Formats: sequence, C-alpha cells, structure tokens
Amino acid sequence: MTVDGDFTDGDIWAGVRDVSPLLLGIAPFALVAGIAAVDAGLGLAEAVGMSVIVFAGASQLAAIDLIGSNAPFAVVVGTAVVINLRVVMYSASIAPHFADYGRRFRAGLAYLLTDQAYALSVAEYEANPERSRWRYYFGAAAALWVVWQIGTVVGVVVGAGVPDAWGLTFAVPLVFLALLVPAMKDRPTTAAGVAGGTIAVVAAGLPLNLGLLAGAVSGIAVGLLTEVYES
Repeated sequence: MTVDGDFTDGDIWAGVRDVSPLLLGIAPFALVAGIAAVDAGLGLAEAVGMSVIVFAGASQLAAIDLIGSNAPFAVVVGTAVVINLRVVMYSASIAPHFADYGRRFRAGLAYLLTDQAYALSVAEYEANPERSRWRYYFGAAAALWVVWQIGTVVGVVVGAGVPDAWGLTFAVPLVFLALLVPAMKDRPTTAAGVAGGTIAVVAAGLPLNLGLLAGAVSGIAVGLLTEVYES
C-alpha cells in the first residue's frame, strides 16, 4: 500500500485532538526526565540525544538513575530493555492494522510507539473503522514525541540552573510512584508491583547495581504467573 504525504488530513488532527488531554501529564513527566538527567551528570546534548533515541519514559528514567549511580553500560541497557518489554506486546497487537504498509514506513511508526498512542489508536480503530490507520496513529504519537522532546530540553535547562544544594534525586522515585499506583488495577498488576518493588529494595546492595534489574524481572515474572493462575 502506498502512503501519501498529506499531513493536513483530518484523521491526523483527530489523533492530535484525542491525545491532547494526555499531554498535560506527559509534559511534567518529560520535565522530570530532563531534570533527572542533569542530576545524573548528563549535558544538554547527551540528555536530548538519549531522549530522542530512547523515547520511553519509564525505561529512560530508570537508565538515568543507573547512569547517576555509575552502573555498567550492560546493566543500564538491560534494565531499560526489560522495562520496555511491554512494547513488544503492543507491537504484536497493533501490527495487523499496519500490515499493508511498507517495511520502512512501519519501522518509522514503530519508533513512535508509546502506551498512550497504542491505547488511543486501537480504541479508535474499533470505534471508527473508517479512520486512516497510520494518520490517526501518527497524529497521536507525533504529538507525544514533540511534547516529550520539548519537555526534556526545558527540564535540562531548568535543572542546570538549580543549585546542587537543592538536590533533585527525589524526582525519579516520585515519578515512578506516580506511574505505579494507577497501574495497579487488578491482582496481576498489583502482585507485579509489590514483588518488583520488594525485590528491588532487598537487592539494592547487589554488585553492579543489579537490584533494579532484579526487581523488574521479578515483577514481570510474578505478574505473568499470577495472570496464568487466575485464568
């Protein structure tokens, strides 16, 4: 299937419109990511480069926290990958909607995949089958990307101007708590959150800063086992 370049299409702007309320929560999240990057010792180019390449809030913050703790590169990457494994499931779910597009085009769409863009898009496809698949998704996902990048830059600039005596280390755990609590909606997610948090705290003294990675893997395993048991 060929893809035209009409970026004024109404389906694109429908995606932008529907994601707009969520941007109010994404903006401060991105701001914290930028501030945390400064606290971890990253410069503007490094922080923005990481934000553009990774573009994944939770794993990005986890990686920044590990970088600030001087964790080995393999641990930083491994932790980010484990936290972002859910995107594999999102990809498998939304892929059939983009099956007719070219491989390179689908790769570009995959880069923009986030929790919010996925959830909005699959719900819209079901409610309004006539929507252009890529246009609606692109409108929602690109808006999220732009706000995230701007918020990161602002956070880096603001963070660089904050005195060291103030301390910014509180930012990362607070954001993770804000993400965790609303996500614990049922028994599997609650079990995953409790197990992951407990293991991460208990394993905090592991060498190479492997406590966070151990907590992430344990949380995923417990959540999956609980879901299988319930089914």
